[in-house]
Amino acid sequence: MSGIYDFTVKNQKGEEISLKQYEGKTLLIVNTATGCGFTPQYEGLENLYKKYKDQGFVILDFPCNQFGNQAPGSDDEIHEFCTLKYNVSFPQFAKVDVNGENEIPLYTFLKEQQKGMLNSKIKWNFTKFLVDKTGNVVERYAPTVKPEDIDQKIKEIL
Repeated sequence: MSGIYDFTVKNQKGEEISLKQYEGKTLLIVNTATGCGFTPQYEGLENLYKKYKDQGFVILDFPCNQFGNQAPGSDDEIHEFCTLKYNVSFPQFAKVDVNGENEIPLYTFLKEQQKGMLNSKIKWNFTKFLVDKTGNVVERYAPTVKPEDIDQKIKEIL
């Protein structure tokens, strides 16, 4: 794999989706959970998405149950929760592993792009990767970084 657009991922219905469809867009890729202390960040993520989606910004949401069993539901249940509680309208994908032997290749790639990091392992849900329009990983944000704190950087690279 040479770039982010070469990857395919599964949507919440289990269908293969090529990331090629997001070429030329600014992306925020986030591993999420519905029962996490950071779950309220869905509101901030949705606000960013609504603010910038017409300028070519997309959030890609990958539920992950690897941290404290905090995303235990099915893909449909997770989607329903996010839609009803936080009015999420950005693309949500099938639940994934972001670390270990079953991690999806996209996350292997994202972590490899973080040159200079001693430990590229994802530490918790709501880790965020900001990707520019040409597919370069610009920044990795810890779960404690709120979506609104990324607003200025998104604005800069749009």
